[in-house]
Amino acid sequence: MERERPGPSRRRLLQGTALAAVPYVLLPEWQAGAHVPGPDYPLAEWRPASTANYTAANRPVTHPVDRVIIHVTQTTYTKTRFVFESPRKKVSAHYVVRSADGHTSQCVRETDIAWHAGDWDYNTRSIGIEHEGWVDQSSYFTGVMYEASARLTAAICTRYGIPMDRTHIIGHYEVPGTDHTDPGPHWDWARYIRLVNGV
Repeated sequence: MERERPGPSRRRLLQGTALAAVPYVLLPEWQAGAHVPGPDYPLAEWRPASTANYTAANRPVTHPVDRVIIHVTQTTYTKTRFVFESPRKKVSAHYVVRSADGHTSQCVRETDIAWHAGDWDYNTRSIGIEHEGWVDQSSYFTGVMYEASARLTAAICTRYGIPMDRTHIIGHYEVPGTDHTDPGPHWDWARYIRLVNGV
């Protein structure tokens, strides 16, 4: 008569379960099924807006991209991101640049249509960049913010073949029919375009 072999101990079962789980713990999120997209611009932090605040698209296939629109938030960097993340607000921009250090967040994919210009045609064909600050407070327009924003704009223009000039890099106030004044009288356009072209 053959003696019955003892089954695996509880300890051995727990060790086996832990070992089986290890490969999944070590996998990057995208392989484990929880893909979180990174930003289109490598120097940006990905901080997605609510899907209720932009239109999913497949630009430039569905709509050509031929403009960059410069905005000023009229609030803080943190509050701007909060607004974009709130589904009740119905507003967004592709990027937000912080005044103090030029830190940049991407909130909407460049392939999608952010709701920033106040004009549907301009929304479909542009990338919107918000800058922390107020139009009447020039102290918010720091050198580091100008430089970070210019690098971002240059990268966008290069990616889509957009000329780096004032015809194609415009202020929100230049969108037809708008009642906005940003980026305002203290925004140094000559400096900004020079920085964009110097990248």
